Amino acid sequence: MLKYELLPEQLLYEGTATVSNFFVPTPPPLADVLLTHEADYVYRLLHGQLTRQEERASGFPWSPALADREITLLGGTIGCAQRALAGGGVALNIAGGTHHAFAGRPEGFCLLNDQAVAANWLLAHESARVRQILIIDLDVHQGNGTAVLFQHEPRVFTFSMHGARNFPGRKEVSDLDLPLPDGLGDADYLARLVDVLPRLLDGDLCQPDFVFYLSGVDVLATDKLGYLALTREGCRRRDELVLTACRQRGLPVVVCMGGGYSEKISDIVEAHANTYRVAASLWT
Repeated sequence: MLKYELLPEQLLYEGTATVSNFFVPTPPPLADVLLTHEADYVYRLLHGQLTRQEERASGFPWSPALADREITLLGGTIGCAQRALAGGGVALNIAGGTHHAFAGRPEGFCLLNDQAVAANWLLAHESARVRQILIIDLDVHQGNGTAVLFQHEPRVFTFSMHGARNFPGRKEVSDLDLPLPDGLGDADYLARLVDVLPRLLDGDLCQPDFVFYLSGVDVLATDKLGYLALTREGCRRRDELVLTACRQRGLPVVVCMGGGYSEKISDIVEAHANTYRVAASLWT
């Protein structure tokens, strides 16, 4: 959790970002949350009525601060979507990427699915400009909650490239899944990504006019929970490929940080900071 404090400090210290680049989110109206999540579940989450089984599945003991964090996190990703769309560029959420959350239950440190909520917000409020959304999920874990939430929504295409043996044990079905073998390194990982990106962005699989990117750094070889073997430079190159492809096509993109569980906090923060450095270099 410390990365959420250290990352903005690092970006400010090195000059990648200035104070004016940041915004502080506010919780969205409940009606916007309920476009994605079940009312009973949201009520119980906000009022401390989750069952013990649900708490165990979430990975967190409930507290008022946790509920406030989760609902505010949604406002962060919605706010990023608004800014990316208005500016035709990129916006990044220091947190976010809670892709294991389902409509009515939490899972794997995810209680509310921020990219799904923001995608549904765009479809509800910006349908004239956003007709097709692409979610590129490159966290080491499959975006199972996101896959289920949009399995009957043709306006959202879900893509997950993840470790085949990583959590969750039971995978769901995204519009396109690309499971990867243990120990996959930079060259083979990036080759797969180079092959699939044009198919995702140029009309073969979908024709997006808005992109959500989940840039989890648990793909690193140093990660305690992941089974892949990317170097920090390979992870940076991954971000560069995705964001350059979006930039070249004029696609607004929202980036959420997702997972990262390396032993050294410096490995996590540096890998996440690289995502911001790449974005800053492309959208200066």
